[in-house]
Amino acid sequence: MSKEFAVKLIAPLAVSASILGAALMMSSAPRSAHADIPVTTQPQQQLPVQGGVPSLAPMLKPVMPAVVNISVTGEVEVRNPLMDDPFFRRFFDVPDQPQEREFQSVGSGVIVDAAKGYVITNNHVVKDAKEIKVRLNDDREFEAKLIGRDDGTDVAVLQIKADQLTALPLGNSDALQVGDFVVAIGSPYNLRQTVTSGIVSALGRTGISDGLGDFIQTDASINPGNSGGALVNLKGELVGVPSMIYSQSGGNVGIGFAIPVKLVKNIMTQLIEHGSVERGRIGVVGGQEVTPELAKALNLPSSRGALIGRVVPDSPAAKAGLKAGDLIVAANGKDITDFPQLRSIVGLMRVGDKVDFKLYRDGKLKNVTVTIGKDTQQTVAVTKDVSPRLAGATFAVVDDSMRDEDIDSGIVVKSVQQGSPAAKAGLRPNDVIIAVNRQPVTTMEDFNKLIAGKGQLLLQLRRGPGALFLLLQ
Repeated sequence: MSKEFAVKLIAPLAVSASILGAALMMSSAPRSAHADIPVTTQPQQQLPVQGGVPSLAPMLKPVMPAVVNISVTGEVEVRNPLMDDPFFRRFFDVPDQPQEREFQSVGSGVIVDAAKGYVITNNHVVKDAKEIKVRLNDDREFEAKLIGRDDGTDVAVLQIKADQLTALPLGNSDALQVGDFVVAIGSPYNLRQTVTSGIVSALGRTGISDGLGDFIQTDASINPGNSGGALVNLKGELVGVPSMIYSQSGGNVGIGFAIPVKLVKNIMTQLIEHGSVERGRIGVVGGQEVTPELAKALNLPSSRGALIGRVVPDSPAAKAGLKAGDLIVAANGKDITDFPQLRSIVGLMRVGDKVDFKLYRDGKLKNVTVTIGKDTQQTVAVTKDVSPRLAGATFAVVDDSMRDEDIDSGIVVKSVQQGSPAAKAGLRPNDVIIAVNRQPVTTMEDFNKLIAGKGQLLLQLRRGPGALFLLLQ
């Protein structure tokens, strides 16, 4: 990625007195989707015609009512950087309390089930929302219930209670080809029901974000406010949900990315049925680029694939016979080009599913079948109600992929918000807390109990190859 450009999530447009130049903000699948949601697999139709000339109007007329405007009200924590200086706070007698700021933003959504009122959108559109309202094409407005959201795939599901809704049928994103015409519909810059057109520029884009799944690349104009809207084919079927763009300024430059509807449908089904998404895992660690020199040293005939750097003991991968140095080149018949692609495929599969790998080992092609296991790591945010001194950080239990010969248990710090109490306490991302007040911690339940007290907290940490104590008064 060049220094001039960056992949950015399409920000839900902030609402203010004037439209601001918005910078862009901003995976296990079930076997079946709801029967209420139609899925078609027919080939692309030719360009619609109206009045004897090519026009998208006949296709758009039944589609537009299914695309909605989403307005969000919420609160986010904000801090003045000067407040991070203890001397400044003491000198001006400023209390060390984070301030919360109310925000309003707008995005887009798509009705996918008219009978039950289900609306899909992006997770980043409704994140931190206290109130969500859905405005229909006919100007009716309804308060929406958040059914569930998934940060890993940037998919969220809402529900509204309304009649006479129009749902958009789900197409087959696997049938898309580079060069197919597509249309983006949404509310860029809060301009409701805006339609832009383009083509599929590329398919299967991976490694452009920290999330799971691959993306449809399109040159259909996508801007802030398009988040969560519709990318449709010429038959008026939903084939993707716009989520990110590649841009220097935050505006459209002809490189946008949409989540394939196949992935959206799978995540949506889990969120509706369970309220959350269960991640899959096999227990391999990798991510190293396979250079021609490395491929030669490992006796690998190709530099394209996912190179396994380590196999976690007793993991599904270990039980199936995978080894460090194996180069996975295909999974369930789909070519694998790099480790992020492998991570997405596994992370989006259902626990208990089987994945057939083709891999190279010592120059020979092998077939290995692995049963997907459950990703037991769940990230938990500590709030100021649980422990004011550690607020602003997220934690997770050390899982198989993190264990090595020195660390076999503990609580890992996943993230630390800048300027938060946890940051001031000295915590850093990837710290591993192995004991609180000299009592070992192995579960989040134990950790929460020990940090909830009002007395001093003595945290014993592993940080990289070293160890240290943090004392919080």
